[in-house]
Amino acid sequence: MTTISQQPQPRKLHKVFFAARQALRRHATGGNVLILATLLALIVANIPGVNTLYNDFWNQEMRLQIGDFNLFSHAGHPMSVLQFINDALMAIFFFTIGLEIKREVLVGELASFKQALLPIMGAIGGMVVPVVIFLVMARGSDYMAGAAIPMATDIAFSLGVLAILGSRVPLSLKIFLTTLAVVDDIGGIIVIATCYSSHIEAMYLLYAAVVLAVLFIGGRLKIQSKLFYTLLGTVVWFLFLNSGIHPTIAGVLVAFTIPATPVYDPRNYVKIIRDNIARFREDDVDRLDSRTILDHDQMDWLKQIESASDKVISPLQDMEDSLHPLTNYLIIPLFAFANAGIYLLDVDPLSIVQGLSLAIIIALVVGKFLGILLFSWATVKAGWAPMPEHSNWKMVAAIAMLGGIGFTVSLFIANLSFGDMGPEGLALLNQAKIGIVVGSLLAGLGGFLLLRRYLPATGEEE
Repeated sequence: MTTISQQPQPRKLHKVFFAARQALRRHATGGNVLILATLLALIVANIPGVNTLYNDFWNQEMRLQIGDFNLFSHAGHPMSVLQFINDALMAIFFFTIGLEIKREVLVGELASFKQALLPIMGAIGGMVVPVVIFLVMARGSDYMAGAAIPMATDIAFSLGVLAILGSRVPLSLKIFLTTLAVVDDIGGIIVIATCYSSHIEAMYLLYAAVVLAVLFIGGRLKIQSKLFYTLLGTVVWFLFLNSGIHPTIAGVLVAFTIPATPVYDPRNYVKIIRDNIARFREDDVDRLDSRTILDHDQMDWLKQIESASDKVISPLQDMEDSLHPLTNYLIIPLFAFANAGIYLLDVDPLSIVQGLSLAIIIALVVGKFLGILLFSWATVKAGWAPMPEHSNWKMVAAIAMLGGIGFTVSLFIANLSFGDMGPEGLALLNQAKIGIVVGSLLAGLGGFLLLRRYLPATGEEE
């Protein structure tokens, strides 16, 4: 007779919660929208006449003004449309990253140190090695400020490539790449906060710290109102915008204050549902159809279920789930459309294989690949972490190549590096964009071809 302890245990690959699965799917499909927006930007930017309208549009002023106060102003000057996208909408993007980081630390891949160590070490290698390669190639040049550009891994683009291969990609590799990209984002956030801040206004930071403290206390008190966090979070963003610290950092800090625990215990929620559903008698249910107007009692019972449903999902999970479609299908594609427009008609083809463009391409394609693969290999060989299940080093190498898709955050850091340097900076920014697009394309194509070659012919059951 087989005892319970002797029965075969179900295969434990990784615990992936519903919200995480949804995020994986949205990142993958969002990557397709991102590719389309990038191609459209490149086309529009190179059509004579249309490209003038395209460039002029981003310089239009943005105002949300009451009297003399303009919410979209920086140091007393109105923001342009491009600044609004890069400093305001991208703050929402970094807010969702902050929510994702907090969830991963509490219940996801970063909750277990041993489970998270492999992608953490891979991410560290994928940040350090590209920066070192870039600094070596840029030594003595005027574009040393762009050293952080090849640090990034674009989660939407990279998961979009994995989505093309479907179930052939082991779930463990998808989670490895996603966790690596999250850690990569943490590194990018630290770099933006420490290296791209200037003319610090201490009073604005002090006010922001007070509002953040209020948000933190609200989170500890389990205040569930999303309006509370949205309004005060907007105040923090405005204070950071005018403090000298890049305002996207405000999005991350506000995200860390959002409570991750629901008001109702799930058991209490189930009890409320059962009690209220039980009040509907069987003959009442038989009379209900699509044209039925509910009576007062029935409305009250269903409202109690609706209220309980809102309170059983934590604000953190609810806001993350709600904002992913907004960021993946609107904010990031709009950012790409605004920033990836490169005028190619007067570009010397040789410039792609020299100077800033070449340094970024080599750092993204070679540096990311070597950094992620070597640091992951050393971590496994040292016995600090296991290999991702149902994978081998050829598959991990392919994932390491995909890590070279920097795109979104790379473009963002390029704007911070060269956007305020005048005409010379605009020329460098254009070279950086070419390097980012070409490097990301080569890394994505290389990773896809390697995965197609080395993945199993049939997929695993999740």
